[in-house]
Amino acid sequence: MTREAFAFARDFAPAPAAELRVDRHYLLCAARGALRLETRDRVAVLPPARAALIAAGEPIRVTIPQPVTTSSVLFAVDFAPPPPAPVTVLDLSPLARALVTECVQWPDAPEPLPAYARSIFAALAAVAWRSAEDPSPVTVPAGRSAELRRALAVTGERLGEDLSFEEVAREVGLAPRSLARRFQEETGATWSAVLRRMRVLRAIEELAAGEATVTAVAHRVGYTSLSAFNAAFRDLTGRTPSEYRASFRP
Repeated sequence: MTREAFAFARDFAPAPAAELRVDRHYLLCAARGALRLETRDRVAVLPPARAALIAAGEPIRVTIPQPVTTSSVLFAVDFAPPPPAPVTVLDLSPLARALVTECVQWPDAPEPLPAYARSIFAALAAVAWRSAEDPSPVTVPAGRSAELRRALAVTGERLGEDLSFEEVAREVGLAPRSLARRFQEETGATWSAVLRRMRVLRAIEELAAGEATVTAVAHRVGYTSLSAFNAAFRDLTGRTPSEYRASFRP
């Protein structure tokens, strides 16, 4: 017998994408560094003070682009209700962070949870499930077709360049009009809109990785104008890059 809920913290070195699937509802929290998560239809970044709530049995692909520290909290399916969505990225409130820290002292074990610990896990589930009703907007569509996935990969590989849509279409082997139609059909957005989101996601990874200036991060992800970068970042996250980085700290 294992506990109906348990938690643990771990450090991970950079690693390529690998599939993760567990038989419990899973709250995966980033404490240092950033993870990249790919679900059935979206790609998300998980920097500090954010978490992914993953329903039991739901497959995701996890990439570790930089050293990262995570806290994982797992709930048996009869301990907590199904999450609002198969995978949700959410902001961790100060209360949720404190509850995660408290839960980590109870790893998996044959003995049942003490009553106090059970109440802490139940409180965390209540807070996290409620937060999941207002998910983080920092995601990018993954695309369904091989052509669109290739277009997204090419775009991601060249975020720091002055890349044109025509170049991406050429790399994919489609006419620009055909590729534009794929973007609308599979993502509901234009390539330019997806590019902006991808640049902000990469910027979040850069902000979580170290102490590079906001200006340096902007240049690395393809912005020559700091004001344009700040506007795109705020439009997606509701915060400036500096404010977002400050939210990583407890």
